[in-house]
Amino acid sequence: MDGGAAELREAHRLAGHADRVWALAWNPAPGPGAGPVLASCSGDKTVRIWKRAPDGAWHCSDVLEDTHNRTVRSCAWSPDGKLLATASFDATTAVWRYDGADFECVATLEGHENEVKSVSWSPSGALLATCSRDKMVWIWEVQPGNEYECISVLPGHTQDVKMVQWHPFLDILVSVSYDNSIRVWAGDGDDEWHCVQTLTEADNCGHSSTVWAVSFNLKGDRMVTCSDDQTLKIWDTSADLSQPKTGEGHESWRHLSTLTGYHGRTIFSAHWSSGDIIASGAGDDAICLFAEEQSGMAEGPSYKLVLKKDKAHDMDINCVRWCPQDPRLLASASDDGTVKLWELRGSLLD
Repeated sequence: MDGGAAELREAHRLAGHADRVWALAWNPAPGPGAGPVLASCSGDKTVRIWKRAPDGAWHCSDVLEDTHNRTVRSCAWSPDGKLLATASFDATTAVWRYDGADFECVATLEGHENEVKSVSWSPSGALLATCSRDKMVWIWEVQPGNEYECISVLPGHTQDVKMVQWHPFLDILVSVSYDNSIRVWAGDGDDEWHCVQTLTEADNCGHSSTVWAVSFNLKGDRMVTCSDDQTLKIWDTSADLSQPKTGEGHESWRHLSTLTGYHGRTIFSAHWSSGDIIASGAGDDAICLFAEEQSGMAEGPSYKLVLKKDKAHDMDINCVRWCPQDPRLLASASDDGTVKLWELRGSLLD
């Protein structure tokens, strides 16, 4: 893999939010013939939907507002692309139905004591996970008639939970927290959910400060986490992921690699592309790209920096997300109030 010819070129700058942009979500199934659809959420209490026109220009097609009365911190599309969940500092999570043209708020989920920091759909779309500053992770089950029932409240974290993320094809949930830990949750088939593994600095070469984000690779056998300690960590599981089991058999995430020295401030976001490239965004306003080193070394896989884009934004980068339909298209969101779209050029994905 030759990263020397790689370039991350700014292709579009999407302006419209009146405050910092916290998070991004690409629609995984925008529909036949439709181009990519991107959602962004902000401290301005809104969610904006961005679409690419046939001529290649991007425009804001919808502004979702008047539902949340505080910052919208997180957004996530359902696997079929028909629902968008938005999590807010107003302690609620809203669910919007999308028919390809219009949005309708069909549910508002309440229960967390304070700010909801993250929302994530399970791979089947039957479950929704939320987490909050109240230290709790909630799991909601989708019911007929746009109803959502909380089936489990998961204690365990001792501080603000920053993010929840489902495994790409198993009902395994990972949460990361201000308490520096990563927790892995699994169900037993009877709506009973348990923490099956905790990754900490003391026990598993974990992070030494707040863990901000987690992302899985396409195969689901590795995940990356990022932290206030200015590192990214790669985790690997030796479990047999070909069989959709839960509970025992998935308590096997192990530390594989630590990427350090590439960012000068907190790393707020990391995302693994379908092309096996890890992107990170940080408080130093930079975006870094990492790929597995194809060296065949006996000690196992390692990862290397293949590109760094300094001053990608004017302020902190809060989120980076690869487009599922185009592995060369990366979106980034910043405290500067903008969303940028980047084209990865060169030989990295060849």
